[in-house]
Amino acid sequence: MAIRPLSFRATESAGRDPRGGSLDPAIAIEDRGNSLPRPRQPEATNWVLGSNAAMRRIAKSIERAAEVECTVLVSGETGTGKELWARLLHRSGPRKSKSFIPVNCAALTPSLAESQLFGHEKGAFTGAAGRSLGIFRAAQGGVVFLDEIGEMPPELQPKLLRVLQQREVIPVGATEPVPIDVQIVAATNRDLEQEVEKGNFREDLYYRLNMIELRVPPLRERVEDIPRFIEFFSQKFADRYRLPVWGPSADALAQFCSFGWPGNVRQLEHVIEQAYVLQTEPTVPVRSQATAAVPGRLPCLDLAKLREQAIKEALEITRGHKARAAKLLGVHANTMTRLLKDIGSADIDADDDQAE
Repeated sequence: MAIRPLSFRATESAGRDPRGGSLDPAIAIEDRGNSLPRPRQPEATNWVLGSNAAMRRIAKSIERAAEVECTVLVSGETGTGKELWARLLHRSGPRKSKSFIPVNCAALTPSLAESQLFGHEKGAFTGAAGRSLGIFRAAQGGVVFLDEIGEMPPELQPKLLRVLQQREVIPVGATEPVPIDVQIVAATNRDLEQEVEKGNFREDLYYRLNMIELRVPPLRERVEDIPRFIEFFSQKFADRYRLPVWGPSADALAQFCSFGWPGNVRQLEHVIEQAYVLQTEPTVPVRSQATAAVPGRLPCLDLAKLREQAIKEALEITRGHKARAAKLLGVHANTMTRLLKDIGSADIDADDDQAE
């Protein structure tokens, strides 16, 4: 159904994010019992913290971690905004004037990762025509964000442990270690304790990373914040696409608040932006409306079936777009291709290729 003018309320345009990102760590906070006027500057309207107590505790912990410059591990489901917290830490501490360098650990390949992370000397290997600093030295004085740390190749884990313990790197082809000064923030959507028990992740590395662990709750546990997110994203995309701000009816708001949001804030953002692109009324995903309430238990306990269901639902939400589905699931595009082969989704691959 096309959006009618009465579905919108007039409002002045919010400042557009010049970087084009959907989530940025500048926070607009409303204190309980003491509402503050919402700032209109672009840098102050890029994200909503909300009123959830757990999120406010995380914000306080971020401030402390930025102050003491310790290692931080951010855990949570895909789409909860883990990189956002890492960027907030960077902006909150004494390293804000230095570099913030994100690294997707799932995309690292063992043959090249050591050079990418620690650098190399000229002639260290075939094709090394010049000297390279690597990520850790390039971020000197700043923050390195290791996203999807749970998928780091096993052969790289002891080398990262040395970086955390000794605060130094040994570039490929070098004979002497080079001291570094960086703060490390790692993030994962996996349960690293279980990965340690399975032997997939080094126990000593886990404890080194886990100086402060921040567990970001999923959106279904922050139902009270959903109206604020709807308001925020509606304002953002109204400004981006030069349309009025959507104000949901009471029934529509109830549906949004009762939906489980498996893709969390990222999925909510996608639903609202998609509605603005198509100029239709934002609605919760159709397939799951009948069972959209916050789940009390899993449909089954078979991990293989749960994984297959998650992959198929992600593809359905993104209308068969593998790259977007991979982002929704919090995995690299190459990992998504492998998962599709594992579940034998040849038909899905074919449909996706035609769609692209």
